[in-house]
Amino acid sequence: MNAAKCVDLAKTYVALSNSHNLQHIALMFIDEATYHSSYSGELKGSPAINEMMVSFFSRFPDVHWDVPEYRITGDLSVEFEFTMNATDATSRKRVERRGLEQINFTADGLISHIAVHKPNKE
Repeated sequence: MNAAKCVDLAKTYVALSNSHNLQHIALMFIDEATYHSSYSGELKGSPAINEMMVSFFSRFPDVHWDVPEYRITGDLSVEFEFTMNATDATSRKRVERRGLEQINFTADGLISHIAVHKPNKE
């Protein structure tokens, strides 16, 4: 798999996230995938990642990520800065978060690891 394909896969992941298509997102992960987030903590395994996402999308039912640019950071990895906008279903307050996301893929094009970091100034 080449670097351009990794960028396409990262764009697909963001597009599926923006359309709230959790069923197809779950298919993008290997079973033993890991997920680290400054916002959500550490998760191991596709089932745990999917469970977190179901909870997240329930809390933020109108969530949308804006990603201006994708960067290749290795043979099988991509990173991008994002701005997330949503309404918290519990408090009904608007939420805006910025961050940096890194996605590592397998040679077969599945996600093996995601890391989400807060901006340095937070």
